[in-house]
Formats: sequence, C-alpha cells, structure tokens
Amino acid sequence: MASPLTNIPDSAAWHEQTLVLHGDAACHHDAAVVPPIHYSATFRAESAEQFSALATTVRPATFYTRHGNPVNKHVEAILAGLEGTETALLTGSGMGAICTTILALLQAGDHVVAQQRHYMSTSKLFSEVLTRYGVQVSFFDQTDLDSLRAVLRPDTKLIMVETPVNPSLSITDLAAVAEIARSRGILTVADNTFASPLNQQPHALGIDIVVHSATKYLGGHSDIMAGAICCSHALAEKIWRMHVTLGAVLSPMDAWLLLRGLRTLSLRVERINANALAIARWLEGRPEIEQVLYPGLESHAQHALAARQMKGFGAIVAYSIRGGYAQTQRFVSALKLATQAVSLGGVETLAVHTASMWASSMTEADMRAAGIEPNFVRMSVGVEHVDDLKADLAQALEQSR
Repeated sequence: MASPLTNIPDSAAWHEQTLVLHGDAACHHDAAVVPPIHYSATFRAESAEQFSALATTVRPATFYTRHGNPVNKHVEAILAGLEGTETALLTGSGMGAICTTILALLQAGDHVVAQQRHYMSTSKLFSEVLTRYGVQVSFFDQTDLDSLRAVLRPDTKLIMVETPVNPSLSITDLAAVAEIARSRGILTVADNTFASPLNQQPHALGIDIVVHSATKYLGGHSDIMAGAICCSHALAEKIWRMHVTLGAVLSPMDAWLLLRGLRTLSLRVERINANALAIARWLEGRPEIEQVLYPGLESHAQHALAARQMKGFGAIVAYSIRGGYAQTQRFVSALKLATQAVSLGGVETLAVHTASMWASSMTEADMRAAGIEPNFVRMSVGVEHVDDLKADLAQALEQSR
C-alpha cells in the first residue's frame, strides 16, 4: 500500500523543518510510519528477467546492499532535498565519501587543486595518496582567491574546498570559487561537514558536489559512522560505480539510525547555533582566554563572508588558553560537563586540546601551518542548557590558572 504522504504537495516548496520529516515520502511503500530496516545483504528476484534487470540497474534499492538498500533511499532523498541537489549517495564514513568521489573523478596525469587547510585525512589524501598514483596536486590559500587563480592550469580537473575549515574555522568564498571553476570547466567539491546543510548550501552557491561526514550533525548522536555525497544524477552514477568497486558501504542499521537522526536535525542545529554563539561571546569576555575563533563573532576576520553565505554558524568554537600547552591540558582535564572526545555536531558538548590530539600524526610545523597552536581548544557545543555549559567552562578556567 502506497503511503498517503505521496499525495501531498511538491517537496520543492517545503521548508527544511518539513523536509527532514517528509522529504522521503516517495520512498514509502507500505503503511509503516517509521521505515523498516532492511537487514539483508541480498534480495530475491522473482524471475530471470527481473534478476537481469536488477543486476544492470544503476543504484538499485534492492539487489545487493553494496549496490543499494531501501533504507538508504529514504536518507538520500532527504539529504538531496536539504542540499538542493538532484540526488545523494551514502557511504560508510565521511572519508569514504571524499575518497570515493575523488577517485571516481580523477585519473593518472590529471591536475587537482585543494586548499592548504583541510581536515587532516583529506590533506593526506591530496598530499600523500593521490601523488602516488600519478595525480598532480597544487594547493592554495582558501582566504586568497588570487592564490587559487595562480595554481590553476589548462589540465586542472577538480577543485576541493572545505568551509568552515577544521579546526581553524577559516571561510572559503564558495560562490567565487564556483564562478572561477565554472568559467574554466572545472568540477568543484565542497566538504560541508562543519556547517551542515541547514547552515550552508554550497550547491546553491554553484558548487557541483557536496560531501559530508554524516557521523557529525546529520546523525547527531555520536553513535554511527557515515558519509554522504550530494550531486547531480549524472555525477552520482559515475561516483556510484567507483563506490561499488571500493565497497565503502553503510550498513542498513546505520542508515536507519542516520534517518532517525535526520528527523531532529533542524531542532538540534537551531539549539546548537544559539548555544555556540552565546558561548563564543562569553569566552571573549574572559581574561583567561587569549583568542576566540567563531564565524558568528564580529571579531572573526571573515565574519562578513560567513554571514553572506551561511544561515547559522555551527557548533565549533575554537579558542586559545593563556599560559600555553600545559595550562591548556589542565583546562580540558578540569571540564566536567563537556566531554574530551573527538568528533562534532552531536547533542553533547565535546572539547579537545587539538595539539594533543594531532601530535602523533602531525609535526609541530604541520600543526602551525594548519593554524593549530599549542594552547588551542576545539569545542563542539551541544544542546545542553547554555548556563550549565558556561558554569562548567568557568570552573575549568579557574582550576587551570
């Protein structure tokens, strides 16, 4: 029995608060209010003809879960609606989404351009992995569009950006990058993880492909690993063929948990945005704090650009503790409500001493180049009451003196 939701108005007119609840209406095929988990690796065909059709279908909902799964279709429909793209594709992690996309679109001899500052694993993909397979890579300063123009070549195939960047919160002008790329026939990919589609829509600004670590805001509860790729049908088909080969597959259970997390995305992001901005402003007034980085603050060097391309400024507040490395370690150790753990965008507040977190995989020079100072803290603000968060920060600051 088809869902009655398939008879309601065109979802293109819906607001995001409605999309996260009903953007998958066309995927409902029974009377269940909550879509079931199709926990099967393989699916039955009723005839040889049907089997042949399924085996040759691009991105089938049923055939083999590495190719697709019914619950994935629900999630993909919602994500495509939120990002304003034709479709979306799920992967087993955010890096699965990025690597699958890049490997699907590049080959030996191609030239690709990436920001100087990216998520650490993304940087390693461009600086260490792609070059081993004959892909030529150039880097540019994301805050300087002239540096982008300077490294482009006639054989440049792709530009990869990320904004806000992890963890320094620098902003990339997405519309400007897209315009530069489009005039030269270059594909663009934007990592939108740090913003979420509720705070920023790169595709609406001209970016071709939007990727996410769905582990973060989209799942929202720190209980799954997932990735997402949002783009046109034509690009999705090309990327899907690489996805099937690489096998970075999202399990049906994790896809279902991601779907459940998406239902409350708008509520969570609204609260997170408000809490993070309040915390950033509060920290700016504390004598123990050397610097606060948050795109929503007027003191942020690129606040005007952030305000132009973002609807909200997200969970991440980065700040420096006066006194250096040891004092910063004492501060994060003294936190009681905020949890010392990696990741971001979940319901709980997380805080990490970034120099400690990345010391094993980055040299001191690499960290400084990435904007990571020894006294740097990255906090992902959650949905707790903001006064309780302030009280926790205050007692930790007092103890770290």
